[in-house]
Amino acid sequence: MSFVHLHVHSEYSLLDGLARVPQLVKRAKELGQPAIALTDHGAMYGAIEFYRAAKKVGIKPIIGIESYLARRSRHDRDPQKDKSSYHLLLLAQNDAGYKNLLKLASLSQLEGFYYKPRVDKQILEQHSEGIICTTGCGSGEIPRLLQEGQVDAARRVVQWYRDVFGRERFLVELQWHDGIPGLKALNQQLVRFAREFDLRLVATNDVHYALAEEASAQDIL
Repeated sequence: MSFVHLHVHSEYSLLDGLARVPQLVKRAKELGQPAIALTDHGAMYGAIEFYRAAKKVGIKPIIGIESYLARRSRHDRDPQKDKSSYHLLLLAQNDAGYKNLLKLASLSQLEGFYYKPRVDKQILEQHSEGIICTTGCGSGEIPRLLQEGQVDAARRVVQWYRDVFGRERFLVELQWHDGIPGLKALNQQLVRFAREFDLRLVATNDVHYALAEEASAQDIL
């Protein structure tokens, strides 16, 4: 069974991603993976370089972004309520989705910037066509609510995303990284949500480097 990385950060995730784009696609090719995504934090600066590099080595490029989602509106700037944002994984399904990702990335900088370039649910709904959305990593809205014990609130949020993106384009994302407390219980609840809302599961790793021996360098970064 082939595997494709769908949650990947490059050097364009500034001070967070270690791997350079050519290294990422080369490693995916070495591992026999037919495709790879690029989902840098809040930006799509690497999209064209990534597309060309992936095509050059004969693997499918999947263009995406890990957006910062405002806890309220992208226009709110209260230091007590709006300083921290949720993470949200978005992938382009087609050309319309790619164009909508560009719109969201631009709006996050021009209208939503507060510590981070933020989107909100209003513009997500307006520009959802052609975009695949997941529940995200542990810093996503739904995982955060579950970790805080707000199961009913998380359930309402799941329903919102399902309504906006539909069953085919909203996926429940599962990750497993050693040393993160509570991850097993979180994944179990996410699986229950997938069954309750008839949603598909996707397994990802939160990739920040290409080779295992680069872990310490990424920690320093």
